Amino acid sequence: MDKNSKIYVAGHKGLVGSAIVRHLQKEGYKNLVLKTRQELDLLDEKAVATFFEKEKPEFVFLAAAKVGGIMANSNFPADFIYQNLKIQNNIIHNAYLNNVKKLLFLGSSCIYPKESPQPIKEEYLLTSSLEPTNKAYAIAKIAGMVMCESYNKQYGTNFISVMPTNLYGINDNFDLKNSHVMPALIRKFHEAKINNLSEIIVWGDGSSLREFLHVDDLADACIYAMNNYKLENFGDFLNIGTGEDISIKELVEKIKNIAGFKGKIKWDTSKPNGTPRKLLDVSKLHSIGWKHKIDLDDGIKDTYEWYKENTKV
Repeated sequence: MDKNSKIYVAGHKGLVGSAIVRHLQKEGYKNLVLKTRQELDLLDEKAVATFFEKEKPEFVFLAAAKVGGIMANSNFPADFIYQNLKIQNNIIHNAYLNNVKKLLFLGSSCIYPKESPQPIKEEYLLTSSLEPTNKAYAIAKIAGMVMCESYNKQYGTNFISVMPTNLYGINDNFDLKNSHVMPALIRKFHEAKINNLSEIIVWGDGSSLREFLHVDDLADACIYAMNNYKLENFGDFLNIGTGEDISIKELVEKIKNIAGFKGKIKWDTSKPNGTPRKLLDVSKLHSIGWKHKIDLDDGIKDTYEWYKENTKV
C-alpha cells in the first residue's frame, strides 16, 4: 500500500476496525473508504456489489463480523453462522470481481480445536473437534479462510487471513453479560471501587492461562502483514499474538491494583474455569519481522483510562 492507495476497512466502528483506521491515519494513509451499517448493509448482496463497482478499493481489511461472548454464541448460533458467512461471501467475492490487489481477512483463535496442543501452531487447524459453545462462529470463520484460499487458488487473488488471540483495548464491549474476560473485569472492579464494595466475586479458581493482545498492536500487525506478508501457499495464514500468557488470578490482581480496588477477591469455584490454557504460537509472525510492543500493564492502564472517560458509571 502507498499513502494514496484506496483502502476499504469493513467494520470500521468495531474494536478491531476502529484500531486499524486509527493506525492507518496515524501512518499517513489518506484515501480511506469507510461506511457505517446504515450507509452499507454488508448482508445485502446487491448493495455490496454496487459499493465495490462504484468505489473500486485497491486494498480491503475485512474486520466486519457479528461477534459476542459465550452466552451470545450459545443462544444465537444461527445468527452467528448466517450473518458472518453472508458478510464474508459478499466482500470476498466482490473483492475478486473488482480486482482488489490484496485483502486481509480477520479470523479468530476460536477456530482451533478445543483440545489443541499448546502453544497453538497454524497447522493444528481442523485436526480435531471445536469448542461446542462457539462452533457456529468458528465454522463461519474457517469458511472465510477457506474461501480466501480457494479464490487464491482458482483466480490468482492475493487474499490473506490472520488469526488474533484474545483482544482488549479502547472501543471494547464492556457489557457484563456479553463481553470477554478483560473488559468484564475492568468494569466489575471499577464499579466495585466507586460503590465501596467490600468484595468482588470472580468465576472459577483463577488457574486458567490466557494470552492477551492490545487491539492497537493487532492493528499494527495487520497493516504490517498487508505490506509485508507474502503467501507461499494458497491457504497460508498467520497467528497474531504475544506468545506470552498469564493466569486469570494474576490478571485479576493486576486489574484490581490498576483500578485501585481495596476490597477482597472471592473465587466462585462452583463456576467453570474454561479451557485450561489457550496460547498461540507466533513464531511464524516473528519470522516475518513483527512483534508486539504494548506491555500488558500499560495496555490495561490505557484501556481502564479510556473506559472511565467514555462511560457514564
